[in-house]
Amino acid sequence: MAVKLLDKNEWTKDGRKWIFYDYVKNLDGSRRKYKSKKFFTKTEALKAEREFLTINSERSDKDCNMTFKDLYTLFYAYKEDKVKYTTLKTYRDREKFFKDLDNVKLKDFNIEHFEKWKKQINSYGYTTNHKNHLFKFFKELLNFATKWYNFNFTATYNKMTNFTDPNEMPKEMLFFTYDEFKKFISVEEDILFKTLFETLYYCGLRRGELRGLTWKDIDFDNQYLSINKNIVATQGDEKKPYIVTTPKTKSSIRNIPMPKVLVEDMKKLYEVSKKHYGFNDDWYLFGDTDPITNGKLRHRKNKNCELAEVKQIRIHDFRHSCASLLINSGATINVVAKYLGHTKIDETLNTYSHLFKNQMNEIVNIIDKLN
Repeated sequence: MAVKLLDKNEWTKDGRKWIFYDYVKNLDGSRRKYKSKKFFTKTEALKAEREFLTINSERSDKDCNMTFKDLYTLFYAYKEDKVKYTTLKTYRDREKFFKDLDNVKLKDFNIEHFEKWKKQINSYGYTTNHKNHLFKFFKELLNFATKWYNFNFTATYNKMTNFTDPNEMPKEMLFFTYDEFKKFISVEEDILFKTLFETLYYCGLRRGELRGLTWKDIDFDNQYLSINKNIVATQGDEKKPYIVTTPKTKSSIRNIPMPKVLVEDMKKLYEVSKKHYGFNDDWYLFGDTDPITNGKLRHRKNKNCELAEVKQIRIHDFRHSCASLLINSGATINVVAKYLGHTKIDETLNTYSHLFKNQMNEIVNIIDKLN
């Protein structure tokens, strides 16, 4: 540690010209150069130097011996009041993928640890895309340790590579064609579920967006529904098995026009709902004072698929079905992105690029006609 008088050309305009500097040890044992801010007098610089030495000498053994388990706990605590409940839930769900690293000290972490972790993740049989989401999160943890606890992972970080599988076959996207949906909906006699599945198919809502719809969100005059809430299933000690949050992104907050068939069925459902005791427009469309449960939604879908003798698809696949319907009807990528509430067009294109093949062929046909 040393105190130094700077050259005159380095002085500040108000006359600060003294600094202290040293090489300090990071928690992982590496060294980095530290240079203080500038001070007016040597006495001020010496005082600041003593304070700096005291603070650094008080680094606890606990921090020096921080493990991945400790890091994950600190990361989660830091994020608790900064991200949505759904994001925190994702962090909780991902903790199990890092159990093998729990007792590894961060100062000892090296490329062998990472490659062993990577091999373990490969053994689970996940898609490459999912594995790379885990890899991205791994790097987020390391960046958190670097920013807040001065660990230096550069030597290892630069050797870490993402997951690749050139032989992986693209996963087939499931969705209902219009004819399949008509068969599916033809077996539904309950106006509530008929309207529910029509809303999923024609409006492309996420499950949480569908469950969050209240009658206040329906504009019968202008024939559109407003997406402004999201229902998320909860776990643990919460009073209810769900919470109401904002939609996934800002772009997810949107108004969606409704086709006539949906408007008419929604009006029928409204008349039925009004007959229930205590009804008001704050009630959920598909529920009452509480939204329909995921289990009831899934059970009804499975039953209808069997009755209609159509393939089983997930609730989220109704969203893909809507995208397919829009694209095959000639909607542009911009319209589809806005309709589905995607933040970026890239997201829409990456997900549904194969469905735009017919439109691409049309472009070629147009050019051929010109020639």
